[in-house]
Amino acid sequence: MDHLKNPYSPGAGAPPSELVGREAILEKADILLGRIKIRKPEKSLLMTGLRGVGKTVLLVEIQRRAEELGYRTIFIEAHEDKSLGLLLAPYLRTLLYGLDRIAGIGNRARKALSVLRGFIGTLKITYRDISIGLDIEPELGSADSGDIEIDLPQLLVAVGEAALDTNSAIAILIDEIQYLSQKELGALIMAMHKLQQRQLPVLLIGAGLPVLPGLAGESKSYAERLFNFPDIGELSKVDAYKALRDPALNVGVDFEERALEKIYEMTVGYPYFLQEWGYKAWNKALSSPITYATVNAATMEVIEQLDNNFFRVRFDRLTPAERNFLRTMAELGEGPYKAGDIADKCNIKVSTLSSTRANLMRKGMIYSPSYGYIAFTVPLFDQFIRRVMPNYTQDHSKALR
Repeated sequence: MDHLKNPYSPGAGAPPSELVGREAILEKADILLGRIKIRKPEKSLLMTGLRGVGKTVLLVEIQRRAEELGYRTIFIEAHEDKSLGLLLAPYLRTLLYGLDRIAGIGNRARKALSVLRGFIGTLKITYRDISIGLDIEPELGSADSGDIEIDLPQLLVAVGEAALDTNSAIAILIDEIQYLSQKELGALIMAMHKLQQRQLPVLLIGAGLPVLPGLAGESKSYAERLFNFPDIGELSKVDAYKALRDPALNVGVDFEERALEKIYEMTVGYPYFLQEWGYKAWNKALSSPITYATVNAATMEVIEQLDNNFFRVRFDRLTPAERNFLRTMAELGEGPYKAGDIADKCNIKVSTLSSTRANLMRKGMIYSPSYGYIAFTVPLFDQFIRRVMPNYTQDHSKALR
């Protein structure tokens, strides 16, 4: 069929033509956006889920809804090699200049710019190669201590006061939020606490891996009273069928029921994989309906595509010991896995695995769904690692000793 009319979007963060199964999350976001705009208290959102469940897509959709309501938004993606301050500062600079233009003389946006100038000054001491310019005198004693847990709350409160002064509201959206350091996450939680206490019109919506609630709780014990932590999981069979069928029906194409069953069986309802199978099956189909045979023919291409891209980029970041650790997990079947079972498989003590396990958690490859258990953060990764390391031998377990 016509490739140009293909309705599926398998790219990372690319919005699907039908966003199904996420109505409850979007309703929570709409309530949050509406209440903060009228200065009513409401918990911010920190969404959690595995790779490929559509967290980024939801963030983009929530950003769109916020802007429709008149919010000024900041969207950043956290990563391991850049500090939260460096990520936020350029966007706050642009936002505050915008508020300054619509406010009168002596407004709070100008004061917030001075506070930001002091904050940037501390960043330049630590990160000498940054080039964020701000031609204004700093507000001495505000957000300039060099301690993120002191400075970030002061800075965001100043931003919140500027928003209030101009009858504006601000939504900060952070993807991959689990990559923030414990101190940065603690600073962000403290800042949101102060903003909520003052009922200032600033909210936070973040998305991260399932470790996020635990990280937030470890950073600040009151985090669970500030945030809702909705879990973004795989789609139900009904929603998965809808995500596949509705976009096709919109352009006059349907699926055989057996074809939908096959895709659901292969993807287990994970949205990213549904888009990949839908995309390849569409391109392979000659006419409507898309058949079971067409899906079967597309499956090998999809698996090859996932192996060479989605899975491979994560696998290539791993050391030999980390790969062997994951291969041992996969050998045990479907997770979650007891740490003790992995150690027993290798005939070693659990403590011997602690360093490798910690590194894999830091790289976002595994997480702990409950005490004593670990699981893959990437759906179907156990199948991939069995394909790429097909013959499990004692050599794999020996490498972990």
